[in-house]
Amino acid sequence: MAAHFLSSSLQLTATSPILFTKITTPIIHNQFNHRTTCRAPTNPRFHFLRRAADAAVADQTEEGGRGGEVLLNPEEEKRVEVADYDWTEEWYPLYLTRNVPEDAPLGLTVFDRQIVLYKDGEGTLRCYEDRCPHRLAKLSEGQLIDGRLECLYHGWQFEGDGKCVKIPQLPASAKIPKAACVKTYEVKDSQGVVWVWMSTKTPSNPEKLPWFEHFARPGFFDISTTHELPYDHSILLENLMDPAHVPISHDRTDFSAKREDAQPLVFEVTERTNRGFAGTWGKEKDGGKGSNLLRFDAPCVLQNNREFDGKDGVKNYFSGLFLCRPTGQGKSMLIVRFGVTKMSPLVSVLPQWFSHQNACKVFEQDMGFLSSQNEVLMKEKVPTKDLYLNLKSSDTWVTEYRKWMDKVGHGMPYHFGHRTISLPKVPPVVEHAPAGLIAALSASYPAKGGIGTMHAPNLANRYFRHIIHCRSCSKAIKSFELWKNILSATAIVLTTLAILVVSRQWKAVLLGSAALLSAAAYACLRAIELNTNNFIRTHRRL
Repeated sequence: MAAHFLSSSLQLTATSPILFTKITTPIIHNQFNHRTTCRAPTNPRFHFLRRAADAAVADQTEEGGRGGEVLLNPEEEKRVEVADYDWTEEWYPLYLTRNVPEDAPLGLTVFDRQIVLYKDGEGTLRCYEDRCPHRLAKLSEGQLIDGRLECLYHGWQFEGDGKCVKIPQLPASAKIPKAACVKTYEVKDSQGVVWVWMSTKTPSNPEKLPWFEHFARPGFFDISTTHELPYDHSILLENLMDPAHVPISHDRTDFSAKREDAQPLVFEVTERTNRGFAGTWGKEKDGGKGSNLLRFDAPCVLQNNREFDGKDGVKNYFSGLFLCRPTGQGKSMLIVRFGVTKMSPLVSVLPQWFSHQNACKVFEQDMGFLSSQNEVLMKEKVPTKDLYLNLKSSDTWVTEYRKWMDKVGHGMPYHFGHRTISLPKVPPVVEHAPAGLIAALSASYPAKGGIGTMHAPNLANRYFRHIIHCRSCSKAIKSFELWKNILSATAIVLTTLAILVVSRQWKAVLLGSAALLSAAAYACLRAIELNTNNFIRTHRRL
C-alpha cells in the first residue's frame, strides 16, 4: 500500500531465533480438535513448482555465486515450530466507532462467522450471531424497535444478552421458550475502534486487547478510513508490510512515491514471538539505518511508526496503523489510521472526503495484482515458499509473516504459510442480490452499477468498498448530489427567464448567472465522481 511507513516509540527487544521442527516436504495441516496431522501433497503441479523454484535458486547461485546473498533462505530450513493457537481467542477489529449506525443493525463477518452489531436503546454496543433461532434468517436484515433487535421474517425481538423478549405469534398464555435466544459475542470500544472477542467458550482476555500508545497522546491527530477489499487478509497484510512496492505501484500518487526512488532496503528483525514479530528497516544508501519501526501482532494488527525531533527540539510521532479483519475466503476489511502529533497546515484545511478518496485510489492501484495473487494461491494449493522468490533487500517482512503463519496457521480456519498450508474446509459465503423496486432504485445511485440494475455488493466498486462504511463520505456525497440538483434546476429557471425577458441587459445578467450555476453544478458532479469512481491507470487501454 502507498502509505507513509511511520514509526513508534515501542521498545523492541532482541530474542533468540525461532526453533524449527524437522520436515522434508511442505506440510498440509488438517484440523481436528486443534490437533495437527500432516500429509505430503500429491498434486503433480506441486512437484513441477518445486522443481521450478529449485531451478530458480540454482540459477541465482550460478550467476556469480551471489544467489545466497540475494534470495531469502535459498536453502530449506530444517525445522518448523508449531505453537498453540486458537483464532477465536483473539480480539478482531470490527468497525470505527463513529461509523456504527445509530438506527440499524450492521452485518459483519470474521473468517466464515457471520455476526451482527448494533446499538441498543441506551447506546450500548451489542453483538450477536447473525442468525435468528426461529428459521435462521439474518438478523442484520432486521430493524431496531425500542432498542431491541427485531428479525424481519416473523418479528421475533432480542435484547441485551441475546434473550428473546417478544414473539408476535405466541399465544398470550404461553411462555417464550428458553432456547429462543441468540449466541452473543463480547465487544469493546477502544480508542475509537469496536473490537470483538470471537470465542463463546473462553472468557475474553483483556491483555490481548490492543492498545496504541501514540493514539493516546494528547493532541494526536489522525485520519481514519475503512475499506472492504476483494482478497485474503494475509495478502493484504503482505502488501501493507512491503515498503519496496510503494515507489513502483504508487508512483506520483503523492509527493512521497516516485518510481526512480525504488532501491535496495535493509531490514533487521529485532523480535520474534508466537504472537508476531518486530524490526526496523531503512534505505541501503543511507547506511541501512532503521528509522522506520514495524511491528506485527496477532491476529492481524500492523504498525509502521517513526519518531523524530522537530526544529524546536520537541519529539514528534507519526504512526501508520493497519487493523485487518478476515471477512471470508478471498475477502478482508481494513481500518487504516494515520496519526501525527504535529499536523501539516494543508491537512487541516482539506475536507475529510478528499483524504478518503485518495486512500481509496491507493488500494485500487494495488487491487488488480493482489486479487490475481489471491487466485493463484487458491489454485496452486502449495505454500508460498514454492511460489515466491523473496529478496533479502525487499521481502524480509513477507517471509517473516508467512513463517509466523507456519507456527499458528493450524489454529485458523485456513492459512497459507511459508512451508505449510491448510485449505478452506467450508465453501465461501455468497451474498445474494436484493430484489424489488426499492433495490432497483437504490442500485441506480452513483457507482452502484448503473440505472435500474440490481446486484449484490461488488467489492471491485469504490462505493461498496468504502462509501457505505464511512458516515462522513456518505453525507458528503448526499450533500453534493443535493446541491447539484438545486444548482442545475436554478440554472434552467434563469435560462428560461433570459429567453422571456426583452431587455438585453437582463438577458446578459440571467445567462451569466445561469452559466455560473451550471459550472457549480458540474463541480458538484465531479466531486461525486471523484469519490465514487475507481482509479484506472493511464497506461491501460480500455
